[in-house]
Amino acid sequence: MDKSKDVEAENGQVKEKTKALNDGSIYGYESLYSLLSANLKPELFQEVNRLLLGLNCGRAIDTLDLPESAKALSSEYEFDLQAFCFRANKEFFREPRAVRVGLIQNSIVLPTTAPFLEQKRAIFQKLQPIIEAAGASGVNVLCLQEAWMMPYVFSTREKGWCEFAEPVNGESTKFLQDLALKYNMVIVSPIIERDDSCGETLWNSVVVIGNHGNLIGKHRKNHIPGSVDLNESSFYMVDNTGHPVFETAFGNIAVNLCYGRHHPLNWLAFGLNGAEIVFNPSASTGETSEQMWPVEARSAAIANSYFVGSINRVGTEKFTHPCTSSDGKPQNFGHFYGSSHFSAPDASCTPSLSRNRDGLLISDMDLNLCRQIKDRWEFRTTARCELYAELLAHYLKPDFELQVIADPFK
Repeated sequence: MDKSKDVEAENGQVKEKTKALNDGSIYGYESLYSLLSANLKPELFQEVNRLLLGLNCGRAIDTLDLPESAKALSSEYEFDLQAFCFRANKEFFREPRAVRVGLIQNSIVLPTTAPFLEQKRAIFQKLQPIIEAAGASGVNVLCLQEAWMMPYVFSTREKGWCEFAEPVNGESTKFLQDLALKYNMVIVSPIIERDDSCGETLWNSVVVIGNHGNLIGKHRKNHIPGSVDLNESSFYMVDNTGHPVFETAFGNIAVNLCYGRHHPLNWLAFGLNGAEIVFNPSASTGETSEQMWPVEARSAAIANSYFVGSINRVGTEKFTHPCTSSDGKPQNFGHFYGSSHFSAPDASCTPSLSRNRDGLLISDMDLNLCRQIKDRWEFRTTARCELYAELLAHYLKPDFELQVIADPFK
């Protein structure tokens, strides 16, 4: 890809000498990592890399070599393919608990004006070879992005989009069940659910498909944004499923859907229920959250001593009748910046996938690292949950009073 480097600094601001690329890249670079790698001397990049990504068991995170068949699919279908390995220290009484985990980010295929069924089937067709690459690479657990089977329609209020909702055992689940069985792979599938057993209510849900093609269970989004730019609450209900952890053949996994990542107690709840890997399937744009994206999941992995897989869609989705934001601008919501990545409990993380291309990120992780970090840092041992519970119980009462000690001379 050509790199548009002709930029200059003026009064502390970056100014373009030529027209900047408008494709979601960073002046032609697919990620911050690739920009730094291409422009820093190797020894300087190594040190910057240490500061940005951290060290895993005292060393830089390793890359993985994947099968040629997976690389061929990446080349043929032009999706980003990266693979890494998180280690854990060797133990005397426990064997390594190695699991290979994958994340898929993707853009939609057809314009949002195309017939709905054609849009959905086109996404199926796009994801098939990416999932095949994950299977060929031996991925054990694979997670897709939020509402992967449709455009992110919640910058509108047009209820026709509700047609994309489907039951837990609907078309999207059946499509993935065959692949889960074929590749002995657990697949985490976020969909918009239509609950026929509850008055055809809509939910933002995730379906967990077992490695035998079976349905393990589901979870529903438990925090819905109230921003004027997001109309999710006018489409579906808030969660009623708690904070379930799914015990799979490859470890205990949980799903913190999109906006839930902004709530630290949400992350804590999954950890208290025994999660070892927590996925955060999202649909986020640069104008709303990109500065928080590298921070929140990594902080959650550290605080709760588990792995986090962060997935975000890519591309710019335009609608014929978008809502108007509070600033008066047409609300097409902006560019979904991808940048999917993994974070580990020891504060290390992988480089991110592309900001503007479909991608598959794979990582080996030894789940023994979760307990090792708990033993080392003792966050769970030193937590004062009884104090937090007492404060929250008081906070929920109508006569709650702030515990503030005022300076009498202020």
